[in-house]
Amino acid sequence: MRRVARGIADLTKVWLVATCLLSAAVHAEEIAVRSAALHLVAEGLVLEAEFDIAFPPRLAEAVANGVPLYFDVEFEMTRPRWYWVDERTAAKRLQLRLSYHALSRQYLLSNGPLELQLPNLESALAVLRQVRNWVVADRVALESNAEYQAGVRMRLDATLLPKPIQISALTSREWRFESAWKRFTYQTPQIQAPVESRELHEKAPMQ
Repeated sequence: MRRVARGIADLTKVWLVATCLLSAAVHAEEIAVRSAALHLVAEGLVLEAEFDIAFPPRLAEAVANGVPLYFDVEFEMTRPRWYWVDERTAAKRLQLRLSYHALSRQYLLSNGPLELQLPNLESALAVLRQVRNWVVADRVALESNAEYQAGVRMRLDATLLPKPIQISALTSREWRFESAWKRFTYQTPQIQAPVESRELHEKAPMQ
């Protein structure tokens, strides 16, 4: 009986170690939001965010073989209201395309018409990890001295993968590559109301 109990205890220890190693491996391939902050400037409310990205080998191989990867940075912000549902103040999506150009041997990171050429994958990921000066809300949409709940995340958009990979990606967790939402509170400062331009009308002469 003692041998059986000892054997069960040893198997339990092995199982626990294997579970911890598996959890660590899965966690290493996830995206994590390291930091996120909002700043009010003349152009509006801007987001500064930084992500931890441990790029899994399957994605690195896919990019090197000519498969473009699309990463979405999603932002949302609401204003809590005790008398009604929360007010949806902003909902934005920033799409970044990561690809490899075989002839120039350059990695390309693009956002719409803007494109950045980088010498290797590490350099491309260093840029991908940072979001700077992204305008996520207009000043006129914000209440003065109000508290808002904001959230940001990054994810790989599997729906934009090539069809043969897309089918596998939608049914397998191996292609699920995303961060959890990072939620934080933002307090707006005292916002001065914009000065409205007024047209000067000449008084019509009295008849």
